[in-house]
Amino acid sequence: MTKHVPCPTCGKTAAWSVQNRWRPFCSERCRLIDLGAWFEGNYRVPADDQTPAQDGDRERPAQEGD
Repeated sequence: MTKHVPCPTCGKTAAWSVQNRWRPFCSERCRLIDLGAWFEGNYRVPADDQTPAQDGDRERPAQEGD
């Protein structure tokens, strides 16, 4: 029995099986649309609210003779 899931891009039913090479997407087109959205920065992984350290704010590694 093959499980069916909604395609994350278009919502059509997609088979969740080895035969569907684009799973969880229904087609290569939907997979590429999703990949393009990642490249454009439409999806982001949440991070804490701290700002990254500036180059001058980083500690220098100790050097010999310091």
